Amino acid sequence: MGRNHEKNILWALFIFGIFSFFQLVKKPPMKDWLMIFLLKGYIASILDNLLVKKGYLKYPVSLFKTFDISVLFSYILFPVTCIYFNQVTKNNGLIAIFFKSILFSLPSAITEHWIEKKTDLIKYKKSWTSIHSFTSIASTFLAVRFLMEGIRKWTQKEEMN
Repeated sequence: MGRNHEKNILWALFIFGIFSFFQLVKKPPMKDWLMIFLLKGYIASILDNLLVKKGYLKYPVSLFKTFDISVLFSYILFPVTCIYFNQVTKNNGLIAIFFKSILFSLPSAITEHWIEKKTDLIKYKKSWTSIHSFTSIASTFLAVRFLMEGIRKWTQKEEMN
């Protein structure tokens, strides 16, 4: 694929991500979805930056040359997917949450693997594999989900006092 075609893919994903964000945060409780979006973006950017600096990942083509990380993935697509994951699992038990984290992470890891093999949008370096991507995606979905559960319980307790 040529760089122009890859940039067009990134712009299409950017527009899709922005549109999806506005659709997902419309649902109540909006403050929860915004917190998830920001928390996931924060965690993803730290991990992405760490992996790029350590030489495990590289993003040869990007929309924003100022950053070494994938701004689109870390700040838009990944957080939007995490909002949706949290909406889908809001009233689920532990087993369903773990199962759905696999259902959400597997397509992301498979897509990333395909993108890594067929484009210059991401390149795995050193010993990084799709299994590592899957594990990091699933674990961050779960981390944000359980952090939000803790925040909800904490704020409910505060509101009762």
